[in-house]
Amino acid sequence: MEVVWKNIKFKYIFACILTTFVISCLISISPMSIDECKCEVTTQTSQYNNHRQEGNLVRARKKSSGHHLAILVPFRDRFEELLIFAQHMKMFLDKQNINYHIFILNQVDRFRFNRASLINVGFLETNKEFDYIAIHDVDLLPINDELLYWFPNKGPYHVSSPDLHPRYHYPTFVGGILLIKREHFIQVNGMSNKYWGWGLEDDEFYVRLKEAGLNVVRPQNISTGTHNTFKHIHDRNHRKRDMIKCYNQREVTRKRDRQTGLNNVSYRILDTIKMTIGDTSLTVLNISLMCDKTSTPWCECDKVIGSKDGKSKEKKKMNNNKSATGL
Repeated sequence: MEVVWKNIKFKYIFACILTTFVISCLISISPMSIDECKCEVTTQTSQYNNHRQEGNLVRARKKSSGHHLAILVPFRDRFEELLIFAQHMKMFLDKQNINYHIFILNQVDRFRFNRASLINVGFLETNKEFDYIAIHDVDLLPINDELLYWFPNKGPYHVSSPDLHPRYHYPTFVGGILLIKREHFIQVNGMSNKYWGWGLEDDEFYVRLKEAGLNVVRPQNISTGTHNTFKHIHDRNHRKRDMIKCYNQREVTRKRDRQTGLNNVSYRILDTIKMTIGDTSLTVLNISLMCDKTSTPWCECDKVIGSKDGKSKEKKKMNNNKSATGL
């Protein structure tokens, strides 16, 4: 009896060992569950990568197939504002996925600041590579992402409209930030070259646009207003505006200029400097403007002459909502 029990026990143990061995072998040589898992993960990862690549391609096509914007910034002695402007505009515009480059139009001659002439120069120096421009003040920063710098198909696009600008609210105002495509800027012969010193060049430009039948388009349904759409970083106490009027400047600059513009701005480019502020790449054009004193002797003013005439210029512009329709 004892011999029989030992045989049964031995057979049982042997069967268990054999069964365990067979199962282990089957598990070790069977790749089904592992490979199925790997395949699924690989497929999901591949699909994710494909979607991401397709998204990048769409964005790249949108950017590369779009238009090219030259941001023209008339400039003189505003380095502190420029440091703020460059970084801010890069962060703001990179989110819009557009092709753009910033050009600082630095006036280096001895004459009074001429914003309009600098814009004419900036356009002439960039229009072969860029099909629209932003006329952009260095001290006005957009802070609402609803403001778009896209190509202005429907006409000149006034980003800093009177309903949004922190200071100027009269209906014919087109200063601050204005987008205009190459064909339209050429059509109106650019801006007048007669405006040495501060003020009124934008009003004269509005009349040019109006006479050419170009309607100014402005942002619609913006969720912010005059106090929280832009940041205005100009300190009037720290940087006085050149509001002097001398000779017959006041009389001449209140009329539509039909003599000067893009076709006869006189200047020299002294240097073209590529530079980076933070991670913002930009180009500085050092511009020396020429002045014909027979037509605009006020490009150099004795500050005693006419100083009384210019004292309340900015205040009148704001309170009386001056319009270019009287030019």
